[in-house]
Amino acid sequence: MLFEILPIIFFLIICLMLMAGYPVALTLAGVSLLFAGFGTMLGGFDGAYLSLIPNRIYGILVNQNLFAVPLFVFMGVMLEKSRIAEDLLKNMAIAMASLPGGLGISVIIVGMLLAASTGIVGATVVTMGILSLPTMLKSGYSAPLATGTLCATGTLGQIIPPSICLVLLGEVISNAYQQSQLNAGVFAPDFVSISDLFAGALIPGLLLVGAYITYVVVIAIFKPDAAPPARVEAKVSGRELFIALLRGLLPPIVLMVAVLGSILFGLATPTEAASIGAVGAMLLAAGRGQLNRQVVHDVAIETTRVTSMVYLILVGAAIFSSVFRGLGGDLLIEEWLTAMPGGVITATLIVMLLIFLLGFILDFIEITFMIVPLVGPVLLAMGLDPVWLGIMIAINLQTSFLTPPFGFSLFYLRSVAPASVATSDIYRGVVPFVLMQIGVMLLLAWQPQLATWLPQLLR
Repeated sequence: MLFEILPIIFFLIICLMLMAGYPVALTLAGVSLLFAGFGTMLGGFDGAYLSLIPNRIYGILVNQNLFAVPLFVFMGVMLEKSRIAEDLLKNMAIAMASLPGGLGISVIIVGMLLAASTGIVGATVVTMGILSLPTMLKSGYSAPLATGTLCATGTLGQIIPPSICLVLLGEVISNAYQQSQLNAGVFAPDFVSISDLFAGALIPGLLLVGAYITYVVVIAIFKPDAAPPARVEAKVSGRELFIALLRGLLPPIVLMVAVLGSILFGLATPTEAASIGAVGAMLLAAGRGQLNRQVVHDVAIETTRVTSMVYLILVGAAIFSSVFRGLGGDLLIEEWLTAMPGGVITATLIVMLLIFLLGFILDFIEITFMIVPLVGPVLLAMGLDPVWLGIMIAINLQTSFLTPPFGFSLFYLRSVAPASVATSDIYRGVVPFVLMQIGVMLLLAWQPQLATWLPQLLR
């Protein structure tokens, strides 16, 4: 009886250790090996699962798709450290000054570009909070609207391609899809690629951006006190507006189109496209006179730190999944989900709720490599489309990171917000954006073609 519930105890202890603040990668590896020993003593753990771990770790280290991670991180950090994002925000604010909610629109567009390039929620929220929050408050924006816009925009890195979240999620979903087909006796399985996930995320991501901008414009029109017009000290000519747009928006847009377009149209693999992005970010920095030895040093250090964290978590997750399967946890999950009344709908709702709640205590990397490999093959075997499932998980995590009172995005912004901004202002500000994200998820559930149409078209 004890061995039958051991996978559940194992998973709960992992979660408790992570909530206590222990390092994620070391917790996954250490607790997993401890329970492997426990299972061996009880006589029910197959040691062959431990012998698979070195091969799995080697497979992670030589995985060509994962080589895109440090390159995308380098691109995003270079855009941040070279102050390109700051210049972009200033120029966009000038260009959008005449529109209702122009400053808010500028923040959303700049945050979208920065989030897509960085892909790290914390980095985007902190950067945008430092750059934009004082300006928005000084311009008369209400604290809830300003903080809600910044928090929501920062989480766009989960869904706007090219993002690290989609790279990692695409790799895991691909493996889960192949595993589900092999389990069903299909020995020539179909494949789903990272580029499929990028294509599938485009329409939902743009829907979210459009919803955010619409909300800010509506507030600016009907509640002008919450989003007053920008105070322009001198009249800006059409030529100055054109130059502001040209300098502010065009270079990052060209970079993103080059990176994403080369992937979607099969001109380059994600890793090759990421290298284009890294070199392009350096050229943008050089063109603005911001590329120097100190910037390159800082970018290299931050890229190494983030990449090391990602790969160490991947190693810990590989050990965790091997031990969890050795304890029979995968069979337990399969039996539990397939036995639920309501079939695939109920199973999907339960998994989405679990991922949403885990998003309060775990980052997307841990959830991607801990949870998705366990539940993905079961849900995909029940007939779900892999691209649709991947996009739903990404938006679900994005919503979790934004939801009070535990959302990561809220804590990140709180750390850089001035004391005059109350925590309750941040909580109230994000509620409309959480509802918008839930609305997009419901729309995807009703019309899954929003996520699946473009990947099918580009194949």
